[in-house]
Amino acid sequence: METKSVPIKFPEGANIILGQSHFIKTVEDLYEILISAVPGMKFGVAFCEASRATASSS
Repeated sequence: METKSVPIKFPEGANIILGQSHFIKTVEDLYEILISAVPGMKFGVAFCEASRATASSS
């Protein structure tokens, strides 16, 4: 596995919360925290799952 640092540009005056998780449950928890902290706020949450393909033998 390779880890890379990627620059992120934000608009001036933006409030940013950046989270990272390995589990969908943690992403759901982040979503719940955000909507309960500021009702009506606008935000995006993304989740991408990657699995290692395995060959099955017959």
